[in-house]
Amino acid sequence: MIDRAGPNLTGKPLRLVFTDLDGTILDSESYSWEEAAQALDLCRQQRVPVILASSKTRAEMEIIRARMSLADPFIVENGGGIFLPGISGGRPLPEAEPDGSLWKVVLGRPYSHLVHALKEIGEELGYTLAGFSDLDINQIVSLTGLDKGMAQLAAKREFDEPFVVYSPENPDIRALQNAAKKRGLTVTRGGRFFHLHGANDKGRAMAQIVALYRQMHHKVISMALGDSPNDFPMLECADVPVLVGSEHDFPGLSSRIPGIVFTNRPGPGGWNKAVLNFLESRSEKE
Repeated sequence: MIDRAGPNLTGKPLRLVFTDLDGTILDSESYSWEEAAQALDLCRQQRVPVILASSKTRAEMEIIRARMSLADPFIVENGGGIFLPGISGGRPLPEAEPDGSLWKVVLGRPYSHLVHALKEIGEELGYTLAGFSDLDINQIVSLTGLDKGMAQLAAKREFDEPFVVYSPENPDIRALQNAAKKRGLTVTRGGRFFHLHGANDKGRAMAQIVALYRQMHHKVISMALGDSPNDFPMLECADVPVLVGSEHDFPGLSSRIPGIVFTNRPGPGGWNKAVLNFLESRSEKE
């Protein structure tokens, strides 16, 4: 429950931690967050919201969120949707609609539209593309390393179509992006897949959640952690942006995102150290 009339309308700033999952708080191979447990526990103890923001589906994220003992808002499918727990005083955001035990804010395009558009893009460019809608569960398991149960949840998509390029071997990313743009859509790159989605991104979804917390707290300081280009809009919105150790180089990122912090360690180990520093520091902004 988010308390709109919470105790922090005056007092010290509220810290928010926005985080990508795979390759960030989760190990990219084992999907474990064991190395992040210390900082995650400290967030819970200090009542610091940990807001998961991923290309994963709601079905996947509800499982992970429960296993992490989190009850905070979360962002699904590259900002295609926001899910919020109940809030004292009623509807958390004007555009939110009840959806089961949560409130849902839709920011993305319908999945059926994306599936159709991906087929058009492949035909236009002469590329062999395969989205999740083209794959069976065993293929999703092979590509992701998920077990069958989680792979089935990964296929329950609403706002984002992950896809692979089988040919050509070295696709022109700009050509993909331009073909998507002609259709009012966006192609971004995650840790494992390209993603086709609407104009939504993690940064826009993050901004709505930060604005909600700012209604309840006199000052909010946000941290965002990610490892891939589809995380960059979220890092750009953060007071403390962190790129968790990645195997890829991103030239010019320091100019694009002033003040960005780079961790030496990848995955949950790097996440843990960065979040501990954030929680334990006493910034001049406070």
